[in-house]
Amino acid sequence: MARVEVRRLTREEARRIAVRAQLLDAERPTGLLDVVARLTFLQLDPTAAVAPSADLVAWSRLGDGYRPGHLRQALEHERALFEHRAQPVPKEPVVVMVRPMADLGLFLAEMAMWPSGRGQVRRWLDDNDTFRRDVLEVLGAFGPLSSRDIPDTAAVPWASTGWTNERNVTQMLEFLGSIGEVAVAGRRGRERLWALAARVYPAGVGVVPVEEARTIRHERLLRALGVAREQVVGDVGAPAEIEGTGGAWRVDPGATAAGFVGRTTLLSPFDRLVHDRKRALELFDFEYTLEMYKPAAHRRWGYFALPILHHDRLVGKADAVADRRAGVLQVNAVHADVRFTKAMTAAIDAELAALAAWLELELVRPR
Repeated sequence: MARVEVRRLTREEARRIAVRAQLLDAERPTGLLDVVARLTFLQLDPTAAVAPSADLVAWSRLGDGYRPGHLRQALEHERALFEHRAQPVPKEPVVVMVRPMADLGLFLAEMAMWPSGRGQVRRWLDDNDTFRRDVLEVLGAFGPLSSRDIPDTAAVPWASTGWTNERNVTQMLEFLGSIGEVAVAGRRGRERLWALAARVYPAGVGVVPVEEARTIRHERLLRALGVAREQVVGDVGAPAEIEGTGGAWRVDPGATAAGFVGRTTLLSPFDRLVHDRKRALELFDFEYTLEMYKPAAHRRWGYFALPILHHDRLVGKADAVADRRAGVLQVNAVHADVRFTKAMTAAIDAELAALAAWLELELVRPR
């Protein structure tokens, strides 16, 4: 067996590869579909203290050329993107993602196999097979519909200690979406509208076998991250060592730090550059905790503090909130993790002003 050469990277090189892979260097992408294809997904999250996370992620890459309506257009009218839920596990939150419709075939085989075993979900679906067929029949006749428009004919209620307890229609739709029998066709405000999957997904999509699909997804995820731990992407890419860190890394074989030119921007707390808090600490010396669930008195950086990227460093957090009734983007504080130079301060100020302008709000900062 041929010896596999381990690629050795400095932390600066690893950071630059990671920033470039996430489309956060000076060379901006050309449009929303390019962003989603390269990042592999945008995470949908209802928190909108500044703006919904998916919109913030797109704005961080595209600037003021991106408008939130672009995402809705791509999802509901062009059908270039689709909503995909990570396979739901009882008592675990459902992660909702927007993915390229061109990648649908990479998920269909796993969707068809879910749920495996005889766990709570499988038993509940078996007990409510008539309810399942009722939901599909109503959607076939009258969809798209919201969950409240669909009669609850469950024989056995969904049991949970959380908010989903006896929310039978909602749970059935979630599970049928995971199986691939229904799909989100649009939204009415924050309310999802469901339809038969055949009316949302294109016809003739090739189903990629499970193991092959996982390998392709891991390769694309590694390309989107630049460098990652094996636990995240498996054994795709090339093995790597990064100075000052222990353990095994994988690096995208095509990634390079050469010719890197950075810029300054504000990130969503859910942005993939910082989402893995341990990786952010190892590569960027960046400590971060999302503090929206902490009492105000216990917060260090703010309810929805925005990480600040300056070239290849994460240099601080901006505690900001959009008060749309007052028409302002209120910046309560800018927390510096490193000593800001005049150039850094000017670049961060300019980015805060750009964010306010994009939100069509007046920028208000503490005296």
